[in-house]
Amino acid sequence: MASSFSGVTSFIVLAFLCVAVHVAYGTDQENNRPVMFIFGDSTADVGTNNFLKTRAKANAPYYGIDFPNRVPTGRFSNRFNIIDHIAQLFGYKESPLPYLFLRHHQYAFNKTVLGGVNFASGGSGILRDTGKQNFGKVVPLEQQVEQFAVVRATIADKLGTNQTATFLSKALFIISVGGNDLFEFPSNKTATLAQKQYLSALQSNFSTQIMNLYESGARRFGIINVAAIGFCPAVRANNSGESDDGLNQFAAAFNFETASLLEKLSNDLRDFKYSFGNSFLMTLEVLQNPRLVGVKETKKACCGVGRFNGEGPCLKAKKAELCVDRGDFLFWDWVHPTDKASRSAAASLFNGTSPVVTPINFRQLADQI
Repeated sequence: MASSFSGVTSFIVLAFLCVAVHVAYGTDQENNRPVMFIFGDSTADVGTNNFLKTRAKANAPYYGIDFPNRVPTGRFSNRFNIIDHIAQLFGYKESPLPYLFLRHHQYAFNKTVLGGVNFASGGSGILRDTGKQNFGKVVPLEQQVEQFAVVRATIADKLGTNQTATFLSKALFIISVGGNDLFEFPSNKTATLAQKQYLSALQSNFSTQIMNLYESGARRFGIINVAAIGFCPAVRANNSGESDDGLNQFAAAFNFETASLLEKLSNDLRDFKYSFGNSFLMTLEVLQNPRLVGVKETKKACCGVGRFNGEGPCLKAKKAELCVDRGDFLFWDWVHPTDKASRSAAASLFNGTSPVVTPINFRQLADQI
């Protein structure tokens, strides 16, 4: 067992290093594509949690079953996640590398830091305590922003103060976070507050971290809102097969407040530009008309344990059930979409129009002068 795990881990590290070399010798400025800095939770994590003592891991089969060579990279997907697909639409091979991987491999860090970094951590949230009780160690948004400060200092050493400001003003800062905070509302330490107060605390913390990034030089923000998480297989499995309307309304309220926050920041802050991706609406559209993305099954996960495959993660070691045709499913595991669904969502964010993405799409955000 240990030998097998060691082999998988070595393959993951080798794959990361290959990507690092690829990025290092093909600068983004030469190819006229935006540098990307990624923040968030498991919807955006591409291997951060591989380096943490956490229960929120996706670096073992069946995760990554459709990734090249079937390697489980730490993505909570059968292949790529939405951030990978957005990166590919901009002309990259996949998402920027995880910050913690780069910190463990200083050569790669120094060579690729100008090509963007992914800080996202599965199980994390906007609040500092989110994810700790359920998963152990995760990297909350606040700490991810602190990690970016380290990256910024390195960039400043390479480019100088003025060029760093220009460099960061043209980069895309993509954030996909909030779902775990809402899932954990009943158990989170901050949940002694009423739901309205809890949402206020979330927005206050979210605003603070966006402002911290802005003060560090970020100007272009791509924010992906919380999906209709009340339809997840994990929710159905614990709700007699039904979706949770209350949880969906909670997510809708959070998204409404986030939209208001972004509009306010764009009015108050010079050169602040944003694109707000409505994954909540996209989820509803697919549930109402699965043929939009060519899927057939929208309730049961492709891979998992128990009812709706929603009672446990997609781990071969836990004897998870695995579907044959991943392309037929909206959900890959108990809470995450399949590669196919993520690819469709990324295309909508990249080229879509209101109300799916407002006030501009991600492609237009990158083109802003």
